[in-house]
Amino acid sequence: MSEELTMQEQIKKTVEDNTVVLFMKGNANFPQCGFSGRAIQILQSLDTEFVTVDVLSNEEVRQGIKEYSNWPTIPQLYVKGEFLGGSDIMTEMYESGELKQTLDS
Repeated sequence: MSEELTMQEQIKKTVEDNTVVLFMKGNANFPQCGFSGRAIQILQSLDTEFVTVDVLSNEEVRQGIKEYSNWPTIPQLYVKGEFLGGSDIMTEMYESGELKQTLDS
């Protein structure tokens, strides 16, 4: 039980200590799935500084982030401590201009 709490605390700290965090499969230079790749392309096209966390390198993180957000899929984008969504939501927000506004505010 304490390990799960520790993982949740680690995830919370990562989300709170970084302005933009993308939990993804792989990393920014080598995404391991199409959805994560698209998320990286969106953030890079907006010249956003962001941190990535590779969920494939740690099963605890992979499971823990799904519990943290109560969201079943990866990638997951957090901006200023708030969960925005996954690849589809990022794409919609990007196309509407809402993501840029959120990142710039």
